[in-house]
Amino acid sequence: MKLLTAVIPCYNSAAYMSRAIESLLSGGEEMEIIIVNDGSTDNTQEIAEDYQRKYPDIIRVISQENGGHGEAVNTGLYNATGVYFKVVDSDDWVNEKALSQVMATLKELIADGRSPDLFLANYVYEKVDARKKKVINYNWALPKERIFTWDEIMHFKQSQNILMHSTIYRTKLLKDCGIRLPKHTFYVDNIFVYQPLPYVKTLYYMDVNLYRYFIGRADQSVNEQVMIKRIDQQLKITKIMIEAHDLQQIKSRKLQNYMVKYLAMMMAICSVFLIKEGSDESLAKKQELWEYLKRYDKWLYKRIRSQILGRSMNIPGKFGRKVVEVGYNITRKIYGFN
Repeated sequence: MKLLTAVIPCYNSAAYMSRAIESLLSGGEEMEIIIVNDGSTDNTQEIAEDYQRKYPDIIRVISQENGGHGEAVNTGLYNATGVYFKVVDSDDWVNEKALSQVMATLKELIADGRSPDLFLANYVYEKVDARKKKVINYNWALPKERIFTWDEIMHFKQSQNILMHSTIYRTKLLKDCGIRLPKHTFYVDNIFVYQPLPYVKTLYYMDVNLYRYFIGRADQSVNEQVMIKRIDQQLKITKIMIEAHDLQQIKSRKLQNYMVKYLAMMMAICSVFLIKEGSDESLAKKQELWEYLKRYDKWLYKRIRSQILGRSMNIPGKFGRKVVEVGYNITRKIYGFN
């Protein structure tokens, strides 16, 4: 039985996928690496198969018709045999020393019979041309290096949201909670780190810089202009998340508050990029999104509107739109995204 399954979704990733694979190989025989070739047209398949021949006990290659990042993750999860599951995008990588520490800790927790549903570690923005790398940790938000529950979490800063980069889920939990990411859709990682949360009962946080998140290519999905162009997909994901759970029924108040805050962030992202696009059509879409939320769940609408993000997204007129843009630019500089 493998300790950790790492799935690498690949679409035309030949130029950079080796770094992700090589970094994960440091996990040794207890690591399962599943490379999902999602309909690539370059030599991604040949590179993946070459690694599989060299490391047949660690690497598996699965090829499929192009279904998008979410479908590649779905395929990886369906085929995963490891106790734990992690997604590593093909242009990202992991720190080998940190991976060794994480693997040793997971093994120890499993041996003691107290392994958590969700294991968290830090991630680092490997931004092109950035002089200083921005580390996202969970200091002052989560207890360190012990098992804990949602009732023990503390205050999350805006930069400390739980993202795909920081998560290692118990594989069985993901399969049991029925998560299924939509095909041909960007930004599905938000569903991945949101929908399973109410099923998570125990957590563990290790303060190591495991995941290296490469950012800065012009064609990346998180590039600002790309996000504006794909705003309809962002809207789709946000609505799926709104419909995923009745947050009033979440027993842990702290988890409920965190999930409301995450949805407020999603609403803000949609609103910001619709405002930045600036056309009448985009402004109408923004209005429709907030009306949709109000129709679907008035309680959730009121909760989100009561937060700073929610209030700032709905200041009327040109002044309100200017406030949103200025706030966005400041936040981007502080946290280093895009």
